[in-house]
Amino acid sequence: MDRIAELQSIASQVRRDIVRQVHACQSGHPGGSLGCADFLTALYFEVMDHDPAFQMKGKNEDVFFLSNGHISPVWYSVLARAGYFPIDELKTFRQLNTRLQGHPTTHEGLPGIRVASGSLGQGISVAIGMALAKKMDGDPKNIFVLTGDGELQEGQVWEALMFAAHNKVDNLIVTVDVNGRQIDGDTDKVLSLGSLEAKFSAFGWEVIHMQGNDMQKVVAGLQQAKSQTGKDKPVVILMATEMGYPVDFMVGSHKWHGVAPNDEQLASALAQLPETLGDY
Repeated sequence: MDRIAELQSIASQVRRDIVRQVHACQSGHPGGSLGCADFLTALYFEVMDHDPAFQMKGKNEDVFFLSNGHISPVWYSVLARAGYFPIDELKTFRQLNTRLQGHPTTHEGLPGIRVASGSLGQGISVAIGMALAKKMDGDPKNIFVLTGDGELQEGQVWEALMFAAHNKVDNLIVTVDVNGRQIDGDTDKVLSLGSLEAKFSAFGWEVIHMQGNDMQKVVAGLQQAKSQTGKDKPVVILMATEMGYPVDFMVGSHKWHGVAPNDEQLASALAQLPETLGDY
């Protein structure tokens, strides 16, 4: 099996984990989680230099922040499958007093989580802070952050983007999940974002486009982004995905942003997602 096929296999299991987590507690956000499964799988299993032993400061390793914290099911699955905590713990998703809350938090001490997220618009600012800290420490590693396209409607985002370009934070790679959906409908109808390429370019960022539901293109896009670091400009990847991909009854609709599948829908979803690593 070649490496891309191996990553696709992992991503399929991650998607099974997502729908099973959300179904079990009848709460959560499957749509964006499924759409970003290839990205996070590639990031943790191929692209980032990271250590599951986990140290909060992330010294001498790449660090990832999830700004759109509501898609925690995909992050929890990837962290568990990468060895940060026991896979069996995925059974506790969104249960009272467990470490796997609906939005990632820090006071439970879950390895891999460095900041609470879910209050949209804040993740890029946090990532910039750690990127600058790495520069001050002479640490050559990079900071990665994922944000949603609807999240870009927050004003704090654009202050952060302006700050990063002005201060040449060139060890920062921001990925925008451009799926065109948010909880209330299509982003173009809720509050149009216009041309993201034009906006990021005008703010002084290096812009890369990537297809986010094709593993080979995801790996290539992330490697291209890494090659652009250290050149005095922060880097943004505009990642085109389909919310709910590849589950046929979820794809292309904002309705699965935050709705849990029932028993019949779970069975249908699992039938479309091969079990590759073993369910928890």
